[in-house]
Amino acid sequence: NTRVAKPPTMPITASDGSAKFAKARADLDDLIKRRFFYRQAFEIYGGVAGFYTYGPPGSAVKQNLIDMWRKHFVIEENLMEVDDTNIMPHDVLLTSGHVERFNDFIVKDSSDANKFYRADKLLEDVMDQRMAEKGVSVEFVTELTKVKAQADAYSREELIEVFKKYKIVAPETGAELTEPQEFNLMFATPIGPSGNLMGYLRPETAQGIFLNFKFCLEQNANQMPFGIAQVGKAFRNEIAPRSGLIRQREFTQAEIEFFVHPELKAHAKFADISALELQLFGHPQQLAAEPPIFMTLGEAVAKGIVANETLAFFIARCYTFLVRAGCLPDHIRFRQHLPDEMAHYACDCWDAEIEMSLGWVECVGIADRSAYDLTVHSKATGSSLTAQRDLPEPLIVTKFGITKKAIAKMGKAYKKDAKRVSAYFAGLASDELKALSEEAKAKGKVSVSIDGDTFEVAAELLECEQTTEKQHVEVYTPNVIEPSFGIDRILTAIYEHTFYIRDATEAAEKGKAKPGVLRFPAEIAPYKVNILPLDARVIPNYAALLVELRNDLALHGLPYKVDESGAGIGRRYARADELGIPYGITIDFDTLGIDPNGEARTDPDGLKLKGTATLRERDSTEQIRLPLCDIP
Repeated sequence: NTRVAKPPTMPITASDGSAKFAKARADLDDLIKRRFFYRQAFEIYGGVAGFYTYGPPGSAVKQNLIDMWRKHFVIEENLMEVDDTNIMPHDVLLTSGHVERFNDFIVKDSSDANKFYRADKLLEDVMDQRMAEKGVSVEFVTELTKVKAQADAYSREELIEVFKKYKIVAPETGAELTEPQEFNLMFATPIGPSGNLMGYLRPETAQGIFLNFKFCLEQNANQMPFGIAQVGKAFRNEIAPRSGLIRQREFTQAEIEFFVHPELKAHAKFADISALELQLFGHPQQLAAEPPIFMTLGEAVAKGIVANETLAFFIARCYTFLVRAGCLPDHIRFRQHLPDEMAHYACDCWDAEIEMSLGWVECVGIADRSAYDLTVHSKATGSSLTAQRDLPEPLIVTKFGITKKAIAKMGKAYKKDAKRVSAYFAGLASDELKALSEEAKAKGKVSVSIDGDTFEVAAELLECEQTTEKQHVEVYTPNVIEPSFGIDRILTAIYEHTFYIRDATEAAEKGKAKPGVLRFPAEIAPYKVNILPLDARVIPNYAALLVELRNDLALHGLPYKVDESGAGIGRRYARADELGIPYGITIDFDTLGIDPNGEARTDPDGLKLKGTATLRERDSTEQIRLPLCDIP
């Protein structure tokens, strides 16, 4: 029931699609900069790598994409939403693992300390270059493809060996590279004037969701499963930011944390998406340098390729969102993380990769983060980050614990520290508690360390007993399925997938400027309508009508643009096409019921056409005439 993806050219990650997008990229870059969709931030000061400013049309497209995301996920999936801070204290990110593990490997040019590179990306680039060389055997291409697939999964020692094996040197000077070193990607900042409290700009929006899980669960009447979403800025001090919006130091994320029972990961709406066939690039295909396969999500879950129904459901929802936003279906695939590549918190992860001029680019990560985050934050703070459910049948549970009499004695013995001491022993596994109890009996007492303080505990305080009870409620730490969307990367894909040159051959033959078009879905277009007077003679006569039309469009929530410039109507249509405006309303003499001299028309045709206008559709360029009042 599976089929192999269309045979790609070698290497797999640079298929015909990326070549097609790359061919148009220079024209697209010119349009984006000229029409100020976005450009480098602080440009008049020379700019800083990894920072970009969205202009008016770019800001509108981005906000419309986020609004679409909210409708597609928050509203349709009935998610909750939070808005947490951009700055987080050190302890939060130490607990989450980011302080110790949120690193990339950096290598430096040994002849120039100011030239440095992200090791895995440099390795990927070199593999691409070697594969593109003439006379390279199929076997060697397969070998290089495997290396590239594992580039960001290599350990420091493995990177050293790979760099030596393939004689990788500094690309600009040819000098030797230093050995890879870990570089933490978080921006550190002191909080408050004393400088004693260290914080970081958040590297992801997810942690703010986990910290507020308890309160959102309460607002959801303690009902599981449920999801929490957050849209906001994240910050990563990238070693070598490049490729425009693809790798920035400040970027926008849209993340969902969907909380489920660890053993109940079926999804109520799985049947709705189980027949959806997607391009899946699993472990076996990557490690064997084979192309992806097409498979339905129902089959993928049944075969254990995708871990569970909830993960598969969000893979499907991610795909339908990307297509709805303007990404081309044939250029979307889902790549499974290799075991050594997965984030420290994940037990299964798939990336939605979109093919662009740069090749296949990760734009969405969909991970099963297990119970990692809630567990570590609960342990660090002592807060209960759990959920509970009524059991269909009561369980008979055998417990081993300290007797009530011994706990009462602890209160007298340790006074203000009694709660800490009793909580420590309550948190021990049965075998650990039993071993300590037996040791205390043998020695008369035991010493334990709790949060850096040492306590001596007498044997009588560790008197234990085994009890049996019926359990009607299960308390558990939820697992979480996390779809994480890189909004700026998705925007890059949308720009590339919707851009084309209209009548490119004719323009080249006549030496004219290439008429670029952005074929945005109307839902994300920066303006929905362009209002154009046919020529300058119309402008003095349509002020009242224009006010009425503006008000009507605004009332319907339709952003619009008015182009009263002296350029010809064709040129103004082309300018609107560059902005991706789906519709144009042309106001002419017939609309106003006058002739070109400004005289009122009383003939039957003139009276019939008065109050009508031409509506032009961007992609087909077809035009129809209809009453103005019917257009909004």
